[in-house]
Amino acid sequence: MRNKKYAFVCLLFSFSLLFFGQSISELPSGYRTIRLGMDLESVKQELAADSLFNYRGERDVSLLPDQERQLIEVEGHSFIQKAWFQFIDGKLYAITLQMDETKLDYGSFFKTLSEKYGKPQHLSPEQTSWENEVLRMSLERPLSLKYLDLKVYNALLDKSRVDAAAFEITRELFLESF
Repeated sequence: MRNKKYAFVCLLFSFSLLFFGQSISELPSGYRTIRLGMDLESVKQELAADSLFNYRGERDVSLLPDQERQLIEVEGHSFIQKAWFQFIDGKLYAITLQMDETKLDYGSFFKTLSEKYGKPQHLSPEQTSWENEVLRMSLERPLSLKYLDLKVYNALLDKSRVDAAAFEITRELFLESF
């Protein structure tokens, strides 16, 4: 009889956790209608239609020096001061939203994100991040929220390591020529 009561209590506890426990949402792949992986033209259209951003057209778009990267830098309204959208090969791989710290604070933002997405994978005084196998969402100081496509980011890191190694070899060969 005692075992049946114990099993019933365990079953009831499991049921309550299942239905009344904290619901953890899947990490978003972007903000509002703008998602990582979108093409440049689609992001421009979404920015023009979104009242939280003061998108002014082509003057907000820059071509970065390596010719394969583009950047949209746009002023925000309300809680967002400024936003940056970074592209490589015409696809969005990073979103940075700089928040207005007179209207929002790090602690409130952290609490909201933790309640929605669960325990962060990385926690430090400068940065808190949540990630899965495809993206990282990080809350940083000064108050900003970043979305990052990890596949693209890791490929860029690998390329920069190869470039650095090639530079070092070239440097050594140059120095040896004297």
